[in-house]
Amino acid sequence: MPVSSGAVSSGHGSPLSSHVESSRSAVSWGAIIAGAVAAAAITLLLTLLGSGLGLTMVSPWASEGVSATTFAVSTAIWIVIVQWLSSGMGGYITGRLRTRWTGTQTDEVFFRDTAHGILAWALSTLIIAGTLTSAVTSTINSGVQAASTVTSGAAVATASAAANVDSGPTAYFVDSLLRPADPGATTAETNAQDAAQVSRILINGATAGEIPADDRAYLGRLVAVRTGLSEADANARVDTVLKSIEDAKVAAQEAADTARKAGATFALLTALSLLVGAFIAGVSAALGGRERDVIDESFIKG
Repeated sequence: MPVSSGAVSSGHGSPLSSHVESSRSAVSWGAIIAGAVAAAAITLLLTLLGSGLGLTMVSPWASEGVSATTFAVSTAIWIVIVQWLSSGMGGYITGRLRTRWTGTQTDEVFFRDTAHGILAWALSTLIIAGTLTSAVTSTINSGVQAASTVTSGAAVATASAAANVDSGPTAYFVDSLLRPADPGATTAETNAQDAAQVSRILINGATAGEIPADDRAYLGRLVAVRTGLSEADANARVDTVLKSIEDAKVAAQEAADTARKAGATFALLTALSLLVGAFIAGVSAALGGRERDVIDESFIKG
């Protein structure tokens, strides 16, 4: 049986009435922008609240406040809560404020509501990223900055020691090496030249990764002469101080690695939270849109 020009075959033998495409877009940008602004404002509010609560958890006194691990974990949990609450509220507002679609299938309405919620979440994320870029970048890059500080430590130490041996980063270790058995045996003036030489040896060792055997032997002889210790005791003192320097270097590297891991964990947790926030925004928008349509239908029927 031929199909008339005003109908389209459904494939099952029954004609369907022709569909005229609406000239109005299915995207309610006003509702999306409203939901995004609401989500961004809620995020800012909760972030400030969390910052205030976080400051009350930290104390300059060693016996008070929470540990660094507890503080980091609580901060991560709060970030997740902020993202979920703001995304849920922003998506719900978008769903309630969007234009009602008439003559649209239920599945299509659900998809549009979900898409509106995700768009509101995306816009609010861009708003927050634009206003808080410096803070987020600083947090994520803290590990990289700490690592670069350790890497450039040798260069900084070299410049500092060249400018002022007495207050350079190796001054304490130099004093430990040249500390005499009798404090009155030497003066600051007589120590200056040897102290500068020892400082350069230590800086060169830090740059190269180890002190050459000749420099180590020279340090032992110099310490023995300047302190009055036996050669064996002088070498033992050199070994002890060099071990202290190595321990300090390892501790700095461990601190840098901890900061790097913390930054990576923060970034991964933030990304996961954003993904879950997008899902919550979509579901909330669908819920808000459904409630809006139900209220409208009840009002029309009433």
